[in-house]
Amino acid sequence: MNTRNELRKKTRQRRNLMTMEGQLTASLQLTVKLCSHAKIHSAQHIALYLANDGELDPVNFIHWCWQQGKDIYLPVIHPFSPGNLLFINYHASSVMVKNKYGILEPKLDVRYVRHVNEIDVMCTPLVAFEKSGARLGMGGGFYDRTLAAWHQRYHIQGQVTAKPYPIGLAHDCQLVNSIPSELWDIPLPEIITPLKKYQ
Repeated sequence: MNTRNELRKKTRQRRNLMTMEGQLTASLQLTVKLCSHAKIHSAQHIALYLANDGELDPVNFIHWCWQQGKDIYLPVIHPFSPGNLLFINYHASSVMVKNKYGILEPKLDVRYVRHVNEIDVMCTPLVAFEKSGARLGMGGGFYDRTLAAWHQRYHIQGQVTAKPYPIGLAHDCQLVNSIPSELWDIPLPEIITPLKKYQ
């Protein structure tokens, strides 16, 4: 069985081999899928991400959300709580800075922070995934920590309306047969690719 790091390396290589044209087509296909999603239509506060390292790019969908008057939030590395994220309102004029990983994020301003439990839908990036919803991230555990409370309410307490509802976004080439799991891994109820939906 592949180790998690080997799986990350191979899947990232596949993702990064995509052409710019392929990435653009995938982004547009993603937008079409998300625009017709029932959870998205009923959501006002949506957490997304800015694509990095060949990730499926939600930028076109972000612009659609703005046109619909929906509020978009991006993850920011928490300055005082290592390994955790804050979610900051993001708009066209947001001041952006690079975090320690070289990823752009909105400049931290407590006035624009929204609590995770007040976000309706959280679209998460990932490196690899299974059809079952198992997700492999970059290894920092940021989203596993972010979604731990949701997972307890949704899967253990049976609260189907628990917020935020997470949706994984990935290229089709990121699907794998098996991911070596760890106790802290949070499976997702839904993963959307440009061509399919796994639920």
